[in-house]
Amino acid sequence: QVQVSEFGGGSVESGGSLKLSCKVTGYTYSDYCMAWFRQAPGKARERVASLYTGGGRWGYYAEFAKGRFRSYADNTKTLWLEMNNLTPDDTATYLCAACAFNAWLGCREQDFRDWGQGTQVTVSS
Repeated sequence: QVQVSEFGGGSVESGGSLKLSCKVTGYTYSDYCMAWFRQAPGKARERVASLYTGGGRWGYYAEFAKGRFRSYADNTKTLWLEMNNLTPDDTATYLCAACAFNAWLGCREQDFRDWGQGTQVTVSS
């Protein structure tokens, strides 16, 4: 059984930093796609960042994340999201997701099918 678990989150003041982590268990793939999404109340879910744990050119950052957020997978395939210079607009539930890697198409947003429960990030002004 596949399980996706997020850790971290919490509350921080504007300009502060937070670090999230995510672990997938139950996959038989040696490498796979992992991603961070977020959803704020009343807004659509949006992809924050994604990568292929096998490396290569498949990394993705949303425009709002570039320069402030860093997503990477360590050698245990734990996915990390370092968030800096946070603003109230970053307040959302952050969800980790995973899926099989497509060697031709990479890690497409629509292919993520295994999801964590989410962790709340709240940024106060």
